[in-house]
Formats: sequence, structure tokens, C-alpha cells
Amino acid sequence: MNFTALDFETAIGPRYSICQVGLVIVKNGEIVREIAQLIKPPGNEYSPYNIQVHGITPEDTENSPNFADIWDKMRPYIEGQLIVAHNAAFDVSCLRKTLEFYDLPFPKFEVDCTYKRTKLKLNLACDAMGIEFNNHHDALADARACAQIYFQLMNKA
Repeated sequence: MNFTALDFETAIGPRYSICQVGLVIVKNGEIVREIAQLIKPPGNEYSPYNIQVHGITPEDTENSPNFADIWDKMRPYIEGQLIVAHNAAFDVSCLRKTLEFYDLPFPKFEVDCTYKRTKLKLNLACDAMGIEFNNHHDALADARACAQIYFQLMNKA
């Protein structure tokens, strides 16, 4: 079982405004690496609503790299991989829109969605599966929870 669990947080409504990424890399059914990165969104602009959801502020990302600066480090964990996300449509859209914003090519990868499989919000899926889940809307915590949900789903298949 090899995959990358992925989660993005955004700063404003448009999906190109990624302000945090969480990646959990799984090889042979084991988590081998976890990556959390704050990202400076375009103009370092935030909406009060998004800040309320995830708690990330312009001050937190003021000195962070922008997405284009970190893409080459992220790409190997995404390109050609199976990407698993909870509400993958949102996260894949964020990736697509952000790559378009920075005029970067969109990589090929496969996608699976734990939301589509469970039909439950992330916190409720964790509750139903007995997965400890803290710090909802922290990209790494969400990606880790998604990976654990996926483990359980695939072990039942």
C-alpha cells in the first residue's frame, strides 16, 4: 500500500490561495515521512472566515515561501503517485488552481477520496473508526487522519 495523503488549507475563497500543506507519505503500508509547510498565499491575503476555520494568519506566513518556491520539493510525492485526500475534489482543485496561478504544469497522478468512501466529514469518520483526531484544519493533522482512515478502508477491502 503506497500513497500520499494530502491536505491543503486556503487563505481566501479562491483555491489558488493555499496557505498550508500537509503530506503523509506511505510506503508498503507504513508512514515513512510527514511534511507540514506554511505557504505565503498571493499577497499574503486572508479572509476572517478562513482564519477562523484554521487559525493561520498573515503574520504566520509573512516569511514563508510561496507555493512556486516549494513545488519542486513537493512534486515527487505527488507526481505519478496515488493521492488520497478527504474531499479530494477540493484538494485537487486547490493544487490545479495554484499551479495555474504560478504557470506550473499539472502532474499526472491517481486520486482516491476518503470522503466519497465514508460519506462522513473527517472528524465524524475518525470518530466512527476509533481514530484519535486532534487539531482539525491543521493540514498535517488532517492528512494524517486521512491516511489512517484509508488504512482502515483498504484493510477491510
